[in-house]
Amino acid sequence: MKNIALFCGSNVGNNPLFAAKAVELGKLIADNGYTLIYGGSSWGLMGVVAGEVLKHRGKVVGIIPEFFSEDVVEHSPDITLHRVRTMGERKEMMALMADAFVALPGGIGTMDEITEIMSLNQLGVISKPIGLLNCNGFYDSFLKQMEVMHSENLVHEVHKKMLLHSDEPKQLLDMLLG
Repeated sequence: MKNIALFCGSNVGNNPLFAAKAVELGKLIADNGYTLIYGGSSWGLMGVVAGEVLKHRGKVVGIIPEFFSEDVVEHSPDITLHRVRTMGERKEMMALMADAFVALPGGIGTMDEITEIMSLNQLGVISKPIGLLNCNGFYDSFLKQMEVMHSENLVHEVHKKMLLHSDEPKQLLDMLLG
């Protein structure tokens, strides 16, 4: 069984495609027998993916800092919930538990999580694939910035290539775990 860590928004965003792709990803995770490792929230795209995994009888592990209010926490007997003190502990636990990472559209926290995993991979602390579900070109600017950093000799080719991306959940999971 593979553990897939999810990084994404605690909002669903304006584009209905984001939630549609989150539903598709959640179903694929469950149907393939993978375990979802995520931020433990019932809100936004996080809640959409977790709900879909549960709907299809998949396994879900949530990791949430104790300072979040109870209305954020996903309360389900079907979720294994770990409470940690800080966001740093949350990211560390996710990095340890995951076999691969998927990012859907999100905000500042999502970008922080993506770049931290990329940095850990670059430094050799972990060696785990990370992929962007590039819904409607959401991550095009970020991917372009990676190209700029590479062309300026600030990011090596091997580290640029570690960031996989697709606009289709199945293709992205195949790339990450294939």
